[in-house]
Amino acid sequence: MKLKMFLLMGVLIILASCSTPPSAIDAFDTYVKKWNEQEFSSLYTQLSPAAQESITKEDFVERYESIYSDVKVEDLKVTFKKPEEEPEANEEGEVTFPFSVSMQTLAGEVAFENEATLVLTEDEETETYKVNWNPSFIFKELEEGEEVAISSAVPTRGEITDRNGLELAVNGTVKQIGVVPEKIESDKEAILSQLSEVLKVSVEAIEKELSQGWVQSNPAQFVPIKSVMEKEADLIAEAITITGVQVNNTTKRIYPLGESAAHLTGYIRNLLKEDLEEYAEKGYSSYEKIGVAGLEEIYEDKLHGKTGWTILIKGTEKVIASTPKVDGENIQVTIDSTVQEKLYNELSGKAGTAVALHPTTGETLALASSPAYDPNDFTLGFDEGEYDALAANKDQPFSAKFNKTYSPGSTIKPLTAAIALKDGLDPNEVEEIDGLKWGADSSWGSYKVTRVKPADPQVTLEEALMHSDNIYFARKALDLGAEKFQQGLESFLIGKETDFPFPTADSSVSNNGLENDILLADSGYGQGELLISPYHLAITYTTFANDGKMVKPTLIMDQGGEAVEVVSSEIASVVDGALSEVVSNPEGTAYEPKVEGISIAGKTGTAELKGAGEETGQENGLFVAYNTDRKDLLIAMMVENASSHDVIGKVKSVFAQMQP
Repeated sequence: MKLKMFLLMGVLIILASCSTPPSAIDAFDTYVKKWNEQEFSSLYTQLSPAAQESITKEDFVERYESIYSDVKVEDLKVTFKKPEEEPEANEEGEVTFPFSVSMQTLAGEVAFENEATLVLTEDEETETYKVNWNPSFIFKELEEGEEVAISSAVPTRGEITDRNGLELAVNGTVKQIGVVPEKIESDKEAILSQLSEVLKVSVEAIEKELSQGWVQSNPAQFVPIKSVMEKEADLIAEAITITGVQVNNTTKRIYPLGESAAHLTGYIRNLLKEDLEEYAEKGYSSYEKIGVAGLEEIYEDKLHGKTGWTILIKGTEKVIASTPKVDGENIQVTIDSTVQEKLYNELSGKAGTAVALHPTTGETLALASSPAYDPNDFTLGFDEGEYDALAANKDQPFSAKFNKTYSPGSTIKPLTAAIALKDGLDPNEVEEIDGLKWGADSSWGSYKVTRVKPADPQVTLEEALMHSDNIYFARKALDLGAEKFQQGLESFLIGKETDFPFPTADSSVSNNGLENDILLADSGYGQGELLISPYHLAITYTTFANDGKMVKPTLIMDQGGEAVEVVSSEIASVVDGALSEVVSNPEGTAYEPKVEGISIAGKTGTAELKGAGEETGQENGLFVAYNTDRKDLLIAMMVENASSHDVIGKVKSVFAQMQP
C-alpha cells in the first residue's frame, strides 16, 4: 500500500512539473546574464526562430563580437527590473521587457534604454520564450543592415624645448617633394632616374609610391616622394626643375639640433605590428606615431596626448559616442642646447660620450653620444643606403653611450678616497710606496699593481689623487675590506638599482662579490669588474661640489633634484681640494692644457679593457671635472680608444667657451 502511494505521488509531481508554464522572466534573466558575459554563441541559441532565420549563428557571433572588440567595450552592464509577477503574453504570445545598457568604450561611456520582445516558442515538445533580436540591442542607433564605424582624431604632439626655450623636437614646416604621375608619362624613365639622383632615393622606391592603388586611379594627384628641411634650398631648387615635380609644404616632426642631440631627443616612428596591441590598450589608433629612444620615448605619454574617438553609424550622421582629442603637452627640459652642441662637437665623431650637469641643482645640461645619426631622417627619410651604413658601423651610432656602463678607470679614485676618509683615514697620513709595481703577498703570484709613473715614496691622499696612484688606492680598498668598500660604493648608488630620469643601465661593483683580494685591490682604482655609466659617474661627482650631498639628476625644468648626504662636508672639502690640485698643480694629471680665468677640479682616468689572457687591450680615456668658482657646470667625458690626455683638452675647451 505504501509503495502504491509513493508511486502515485511521484506521478503527480511529474505531471505538475510538466504543466508548469514557461517563464519569460527567467528566460530574459538568463539572456541578460549571458549578454553581460558577452557569450554571443549562447545568446544565439536563445533567439527566436524568426531572428535565427535572418542571420546564421556564425555571422551573428562574428558580427557582434567584432563590434564589441573594435570599440573596446569594458564594464558592460545590461540590467532589467524583474516584475513581481509573470506577465501575460499577448495574442501573438509576446512579452516585452524594458532594459538598460551601459558600457565604457574607446569613445567614452555609452548608455541607453531599450526594450526586448520575447515570443513563446514551441521547441521539441516544450514551450519556452525566445528573444526577438534587434541590432539596436547593441547600440540604440543601430538599425538592420547598418554598420558601425570608428573614426579617430590624432592629437598634435607636444613639443620639447630646452631650458632657454630653444627647440629640441618640434612640429615644423618641411618641404615635400613629389611628382604628378600624368605629367611624367612622356619621359617617365628618364625623369625618375633624374629624381632618384637628386633626392638620393632609389628608382624602385619611387616606383613603389607611384604603384599605389589611389595613385593609379588619380594620376593627376600629387604623390609625395621625400620631405626635406627648408634649409636644403639648393636641393629643392634643383628638384623643382625636373618635369612633373612639385614642392608642397607639410608638417613633420623635426629636430633642429640634428646629430648633436640625437640620443638625447630620440625620434618618432610609425606603429609596427608588434606595437599594436600594447598601444591600442592606451587608446592609440593604428596609424599613429610613437617616440623611440630619448626624450621622445621617456615622455611619450605626455607628448602624445589623447586620441579622440567617434563611434558612429557608417554612412550616416548618427553618432553613438564621441570623445575629443587632447593635444600633447609641451615639455621644457633642463638641457642647455649650447652645452649640448659644444660637447658633441668636441667628440669630433669619435666613439665616445659626454654628460653635463649642474652640480648643485642636479639639472641635466647635456647628454651627448658619438657617432650619431640624424633623427630628422626617421621622419623625412634616409638617403639610399644611409641607414644600412649606419647600422653596420662598429661604433654603433644608433646606440646612446652615456647611459651604458663602462669601466671607470681612475675616475673612481675620488670615491675610494671619500669612502676611506669616512672610515677614519687621516688625509695627511703618509703611505710608503716604493717602485712602480706592488703585490700584497705571495698569494698574488706574479700579479702586481702598477703605478703610472715614479713618484715620491711618501704619498698622502692629495698626492695620490694628483698623481693618480694605483697602488695607493689598491691598498686603501684592501684596508677597507670587501664589505666596507662595497657598502661605500653603494652609498653612491653603485651596485644599486637607480631611477634616474633618463633610463640608465645600473652600475655594478663586481660579478660575484669582492672576496678575492686582487679583484678588491683592482676595484679600488677603477679596474676589476667595476662598471658605471658616464651619466651615473657624473652624478657621483656632485658630492664633492655640493658639500658631501649627491644630487639626484633632473630633466624637467623647475623640478628640484633631491640631495642625499653621502659624506660629510669636511670629507667632501678634502676631496674637492685634492681634485683642484689635479688640475691646477703642474704635477697634476689634468694640468695641461691650462685654461686662464677659470678654476676647475677634476679627475682623469684611463680604463684598460683586456680580455682573458691578454697583456693589453683597448683604452678608454675619461675626465670628470667641475668649475669650483661658479659651480654651475660639471662635465664627464669618455672617448674610446683614447688616453685621458686626449679628453682633458676637449672638456677644458667647453669650460672655456662657457665662461660669461
